[in-house]
Amino acid sequence: MPSRRTVLAAAAGVTATLALGTDARAGDPDDERLRALLSRMTLEEKVGQLFVMRVYGHSATAPDQADIDANLQELGVRTAAELLAKYRVGGIIYFSWAHNTRDPHQIAGLSNGIQRASLGLPRGLPVLVSTDQEHGIVARVGEPATLLPGAMALGAGASRADAREAGRIGGAELRAIGIRQDYAPVADVNVDPANPVIGVRSFGADPKAVAGLVAAQVKGYQGAGVAATAKHFPGHGDTAVDSHHGFPVIDHTREQWTALDAPPFRAAIHAGIDSIMTAHIMVPALDPSGDPATLSRPILTGMLREEMGYDGVVVTDSLAMRGVREKYGDEQVPVLALKAGVDQLLNPPSIDVAWHAVLDAVRAGELTEARLDESVLRILRLKAKLGLFEHPYVSDAGVDRVVGVRRHRDAADRIAERTTTLLVNEGPLLPLSRGTHRNVLVVGADPASPSGTTGPPTAVLAAELTSLGFTTARLSTGTAPTPAVIDQAVAAARGQDAVVVATYNVTAASTQRTLVARLLSTGVPVVAVAVRNPYDVAQLPEVKGCLASYSWTDVEVRAAARVLAGRVAPRGKLPVPVQRADDPARVLYPVGHGLRY
Repeated sequence: MPSRRTVLAAAAGVTATLALGTDARAGDPDDERLRALLSRMTLEEKVGQLFVMRVYGHSATAPDQADIDANLQELGVRTAAELLAKYRVGGIIYFSWAHNTRDPHQIAGLSNGIQRASLGLPRGLPVLVSTDQEHGIVARVGEPATLLPGAMALGAGASRADAREAGRIGGAELRAIGIRQDYAPVADVNVDPANPVIGVRSFGADPKAVAGLVAAQVKGYQGAGVAATAKHFPGHGDTAVDSHHGFPVIDHTREQWTALDAPPFRAAIHAGIDSIMTAHIMVPALDPSGDPATLSRPILTGMLREEMGYDGVVVTDSLAMRGVREKYGDEQVPVLALKAGVDQLLNPPSIDVAWHAVLDAVRAGELTEARLDESVLRILRLKAKLGLFEHPYVSDAGVDRVVGVRRHRDAADRIAERTTTLLVNEGPLLPLSRGTHRNVLVVGADPASPSGTTGPPTAVLAAELTSLGFTTARLSTGTAPTPAVIDQAVAAARGQDAVVVATYNVTAASTQRTLVARLLSTGVPVVAVAVRNPYDVAQLPEVKGCLASYSWTDVEVRAAARVLAGRVAPRGKLPVPVQRADDPARVLYPVGHGLRY
């Protein structure tokens, strides 16, 4: 492992106290050292710094054979170390499906191995390791790390202090395992209940409220020494198309964009956001060319840089997504993104195609080396700000001291309790009393854990209710229960004092509605817990009690159970409106709705 002195020498004495803003850096000796470092880089090294790439395996040098095979097939290399040596990539992104995130100590070891491999190269530079740790329904690092309520849950809590504290805890734990750039928070304002890609990943539907929570999370993450990333610019909250699989078109006028989509990004910039992620969406009012925002110079340079005054790092959303690949070929996309004003090129489908495309574009004069220098310098400044030149490595002692510690987990529980939202309580049915509702059947959907380490939610609900003095039985009925499963649930409900049903994205055609209706027909009191979208309540008009937890990770499900049992009073309020199922033009429950007891 290179010593601290070696790393510092490679960086020509760069420290981690670099100012932001072009004017403020004029004559700054630290920035001059970065510029000197840039001047010694080869063109190939500069191109590599622009890329943030996936790689399979739990180790930088000795992954499992299946991961070696996957790397050879997709990347043409065997390991992360070989990827760094061949392409000199500036960043690596971790995914659970790429087997990067088994446990905190393994992740720390992977991060150290990546830094060791890169810094051991000629003119080696530290790597900016990133991931999507939004919490809630998007979490790449799971237990025993602390999992916190997601954005819409925090929106329901409406506490900027809680949002900031969640960011601080999440950021501190990421930094301890070697992850220095988090692709969070989501700054999209979710105004379309049918949005398949954002939904509960958004703080809500009110631009002002979202802006305040985004700024709070930025300060939390970055106060912990992790670069936050506001996404997805210029705003992905009003679409029924998932840009992973299609090309969404946002029909907002420029005035609507200014009022609805822009405020959270402006707030993030004002809070000193380190990076902003682009969206693979078309907004004709902002750029009539038909290009996705990721490839739009009017949007990224004209609006984001020049009008909004942002001079930090711009990172693309994944270049493997269909939304950015429909109009242009994979060899054109990275070049067009750089022309538009992007700095980091995230996860292209083929690193070899994309890397050579950028290199060839510079050699052919389509891109200037000066244009590359602008982006590489921004990336180097961010790495310096994050302390990567002085402190690229993490320690096992640091992991033990920070990750998943009791004070973090307790804070997560308390924050979650302030987000659970009571939508319906006729009778009132809730809270459930151990005197009259001691025997409880827990049924419902058990979606796969966001991080692969939590749940299933029906088991978590049952266990928490048991710990609170109830006698529970449990039956997982799935997101699309069959007639046979529904019959089994109805039979299990007979003789119970109450039934708790975990629902997941209930639609008009969903057999989850049939399950609830059949359970209600038994005469046993039925309570629904919407474990993802709060919109489920509109499809369940006959239930006497309904809660929204906004995610099915353990911390949110346990908090819902404590609210059901009356151990905690419900405090959350809807951050989005819920429309009537039979007349979507009418609001069933407005923003701010939330019952108490």
